[in-house]
Amino acid sequence: MSTENFRFYIKTRTALNIQARIIHDELYSVYGDQAPSLRTVERWSKLFRDGREELEDTARPGRPITETTSENIEQIRQLIDDDPYLTIEELQEQTDLSYGTIHRIITNHLNLRKITARYIPKDLTDFQRAERVRICKENLSKFQQGTWRLCDIITGDESWFYHKQIGRKSSNAAWVRRGDPPPTVVRQSKYAPRTLLAIFFKSNGPLLIHRLERGQTMDHRYYIDNCLRPLIDEIKRQRPSCGTHDIKIHHDNGKPHVHRDVCTYLESKGFTIMPHPPNSPDLAPCDFWLFDLIKDNLSDQSDSQSLYDAV
Repeated sequence: MSTENFRFYIKTRTALNIQARIIHDELYSVYGDQAPSLRTVERWSKLFRDGREELEDTARPGRPITETTSENIEQIRQLIDDDPYLTIEELQEQTDLSYGTIHRIITNHLNLRKITARYIPKDLTDFQRAERVRICKENLSKFQQGTWRLCDIITGDESWFYHKQIGRKSSNAAWVRRGDPPPTVVRQSKYAPRTLLAIFFKSNGPLLIHRLERGQTMDHRYYIDNCLRPLIDEIKRQRPSCGTHDIKIHHDNGKPHVHRDVCTYLESKGFTIMPHPPNSPDLAPCDFWLFDLIKDNLSDQSDSQSLYDAV
C-alpha cells in the first residue's frame, strides 16, 4: 500500500470523526510494521481536520525533496548507521528530504526494512559471555578426555505445562491472500489451567517426572524432599551395584538449585555438580530441547493428572 493510499484512508476516517489512535490500530492490524506510526497518523489526521485536501508532501524550501543523489543516499546511510531506530519522520527533520525520497532511498538503494526488535531475557556482559565459553569448553574437554561419560550425566529442570494447547509459532503460520488480515491466536491467559512439572532424565531415558501440587512452592527444601530424594532412589534402583557413584547432575542456576543446602545434600550423596554459566537457559538441555519437544506433541488435557500421564 502506497503512502498516498495510507493518507487517503486517514483522511476518510478522520472525516468520519474517528480518533487517530483507532485509525492507527486499524492500519496496524492489517499492515503490521508497514503501517505508518501513530505519530504520523496523528499528524496527518490533524492536518485533514484543519482543512488540508492534498495527499502529497508540500514542497519545502532549500534542498530539492525528490533528489535521490549519491550524497543524499550516503547521508541517510550514515544517520541510520548511527541510530537504526530512527523513523522516516525523524530523518525528514534532520535532512529536509521528503518522506517519499527517504522511503525510496531506504528501500530501493539501501535495501533496508524495519523489523521489530526481539526481546531477550538479559543482555549479557562481555565477562558473562566469556564465562559461557570458558565453562562450556571445560565441560566439553572432560568428555573428550574420558573423565566424564554421557551415561553418567543427569539433567533436570522445571517448567509450566498448560492443559490446553494453542500450538507453537511454527504451527500457527498460515498462507493468506495479499491484503487479507493476518491470522490471530489468543495468547494463553496467566489464569489458564497449568501444572508445574519437574523432569530429570539421562541418556537412556527419563528418571523422574514430579508434579507440583496446587498451592505448593518450589523452594530449596521442597526440591530436596520431593525431587532429589526420589531421584536418588530411582538411580539406586537402576544402578544397584554402584548407586550414585560418578553421577554428575546438570541443572541451571535457579534459586532452589543453587541453594547451599541443596549443594551440600548433593555432595553428601556423591554427586558432582556440573558448573552452569549464569543467565544461560539456552545451554540447559531441558530448556533448549526437551520442554519444547514435549509441548509440541501434547494434546489438550482435562486436569493435572491427565497432563502428568501424557507427559
